[in-house]
Amino acid sequence: MTTFPTARAVRTTPEGLLWEPSERWVRGRKGQVTVVDSRHPVLVWEPGVPVPLYAFPRADVREDLLRPAKNPPTGAHTGSQVFYDLEIEGDLLENAAWTFPAPDLADHIAFEWFRRVGRGLDHWYEEEEEIFIHPRDPHKRVDAIPSSRHVSVEIDGTVVADTRRPVLLFETGLPTRYYIPREDVRLDLLEPTDNSTGCPYKGTAEYWSWQGAADVPPNVVWSYPAPLPAVGPIKGLLAFYNEAVDITVDGERLERPVTPFTRMLSERPSA
Repeated sequence: MTTFPTARAVRTTPEGLLWEPSERWVRGRKGQVTVVDSRHPVLVWEPGVPVPLYAFPRADVREDLLRPAKNPPTGAHTGSQVFYDLEIEGDLLENAAWTFPAPDLADHIAFEWFRRVGRGLDHWYEEEEEIFIHPRDPHKRVDAIPSSRHVSVEIDGTVVADTRRPVLLFETGLPTRYYIPREDVRLDLLEPTDNSTGCPYKGTAEYWSWQGAADVPPNVVWSYPAPLPAVGPIKGLLAFYNEAVDITVDGERLERPVTPFTRMLSERPSA
């Protein structure tokens, strides 16, 4: 009989890394070349980094494609000292992989994800589903729940959205996001942009910016036209960054939260 722990089975290393085994079948590819194929990956959380990454037993990695790094970023990834360049069909990807300094993980190799940091492997799969940006955190929930709350959104005193049929998205570690039907949004006050982002929990988002004169960050509104099945109710609905607009729910004005997105929204592109 297999006994499953009731508490989070996470190990801690002296270096401050958190890690735990995963039962998911994970594969990583660069182009059409499978570099990683593992049924025994481990999830690793680095200090100060809110999302996990995978590390893999060496036997599950194409080590014949790895070369000692020519220009290793010594000290990166929690003080890692051993980095690898990845060579595939004559193309060399610098510092695509590394080993952590923790003895617990000495026999494992971790990889960068291209769509997160711009280098490394570009396709990742858990079982038969492609995963984007970073691995999903098994201790994080994302729930999309239809509601009848009265939600109003203002920008610089102008009501941009008003609805009594929102979908509330509850995501661990982030403020509640209020997804609003397009019919209840002043789309004439917004301008679509070419910005696009990916989320391993929700899918690929498209964006709009505020057209008014107020000092509002670009890409303050987003929508998932084809969300992942787990959050299907948000399909086509629009959400606003709570950090940058004024949202009132059932007559109560919400405080603007401070989140990891706050700094991103304050950084404007140079002219």
